[in-house]
Amino acid sequence: MIHQYDFLVLGSGIAGLSFALKAAGRGRVAIITKKHRAESNTNYAQGGIAAVIGKDDSFASHVADTLEAGAGLCREAVVRTIVEEGPARIQELIDLGVKFSEAERQGAEPGFDLGMEGGHSARRILHAKDTTGREVERALLAAVASHPNIRVFENFFAIDLITTRKLGLAGTNRCVGVYVLMDAVGTVGTFSAPVVMLATGGCGKVYLYTTNPDIATGDGVAMAYRAGAAVANMEFIQFHPTCLYHPKAKSFLISEAVRGEGGVLRNFAGQEFMEKYHALKSLAPRDIVARAIDTEMKRSGAEHVWLDITHKPARFVMERFPNIYQTCLKYGIDITKEPIPVVPAAHYQCGGVVTNVDGETDIVGLYAVGEVACTGLHGANRLASNSLLEAVVCAHRAAQRILAEPPARAAVDVPAWESRNAHNADELVVVSHNWDEIRRLMWDYVGIVRTNKRLQRAQKRIANLQEEILEYYWDFVVTSDLLELRNIATVAEVIIACALQRPESRGLNFNLDYPQADPAWAQRETVLRRTS
Repeated sequence: MIHQYDFLVLGSGIAGLSFALKAAGRGRVAIITKKHRAESNTNYAQGGIAAVIGKDDSFASHVADTLEAGAGLCREAVVRTIVEEGPARIQELIDLGVKFSEAERQGAEPGFDLGMEGGHSARRILHAKDTTGREVERALLAAVASHPNIRVFENFFAIDLITTRKLGLAGTNRCVGVYVLMDAVGTVGTFSAPVVMLATGGCGKVYLYTTNPDIATGDGVAMAYRAGAAVANMEFIQFHPTCLYHPKAKSFLISEAVRGEGGVLRNFAGQEFMEKYHALKSLAPRDIVARAIDTEMKRSGAEHVWLDITHKPARFVMERFPNIYQTCLKYGIDITKEPIPVVPAAHYQCGGVVTNVDGETDIVGLYAVGEVACTGLHGANRLASNSLLEAVVCAHRAAQRILAEPPARAAVDVPAWESRNAHNADELVVVSHNWDEIRRLMWDYVGIVRTNKRLQRAQKRIANLQEEILEYYWDFVVTSDLLELRNIATVAEVIIACALQRPESRGLNFNLDYPQADPAWAQRETVLRRTS
């Protein structure tokens, strides 16, 4: 059976849900999400959404801050468009019921409590305490649940995009659907639509240590790359400087807003150190802060550094960061009285599937918005809290573009999935072992600081693992674990290939063999496209 819809949306974060709500006025929408509908990177976003709301702020200032953080690789026209269209999209979220925190600090003007984060020259971060993503997700899911034209398929895992090229048809490559593992019944289904929207988020789980939830396995990038879409700038993986360091804490982020409200980074001996690395000290851009922490840890042999906000009133800390305060307290850390042990962890992919600001890829009918896409907004390093802004603006623009010129359904017979002679796996340890090996080698060889030798070693090992995984994929019945392994291996391959293409250090790509930025590589993207 083929499930036919007008729009297929893969992913249920802010980008996918925003697009679905706008598209649903013109047709039937299927949202396919591999876990529960609320499980997304959006849901874990603590800091907020950057937008020009304050009277002392300006579009020019936000644009300049974004370009500065992006280290010469942002597409300025894209930056300007997204920044200038941000306030209107924020108002739409408010109209949907998103409740951003109101100003309460002494002397503040009535209105929203605008936060400060690293790299910003003004307070422009709208937030809902320290659980902004959860609040945005709540409002969007409520709107989706009440819309008669939207159906959400939970625990459905997209396997591969169906394109005319893969079907052996001549002419322009076009996306006509997707094969989906339907976990609930253990079978593979076929979904078709003239519009397929990738909103699958990022790839943090490619690394051993990450702030991302378990779902972040780069599925959208891997599927698009296998389908022949252009992928770019995947060497720019942002490591968040401050992930909670505790043996029982899994991937818990300590928001950059803690530093925005006065938190100070100290080395293991308790000394401030960021003044040695940047004039903005603890509020420097993330790439600089992450490398500084990495340097301090390696120099001292310490397993973490400290983030100290104990000099702020306890009541302020508890009210501004209730989730962080309660979570740390659960692990025996009272952040009002003692510093927080933190380490960098993989956080955000600044590259992705190449799109324009309207979400169009180079495959007809295939679109991408949010973290999975590379629009050129982030360049070589994302400015804090620009990610949710990009997602909501580009989702809106994609919907407007598609609804203005609706693509016709391709006259193609989409075949059902063929499992050939696959049988149930008898050695699942192969999957778990390869999964662990990929994440560790990416952390050790393709992390915050790189060398050509490490990258080449990683590339060789990934090529060997790819052969093993491909053989396993065709021999055995697909499972979600196998599909995620296949995807992280593909994404690891792409990250390494992009990093080897860039003979310089720029933004998040720091290579000891090329420690300086090369002016010839400003505005040059590392673009990969699979041809076979």
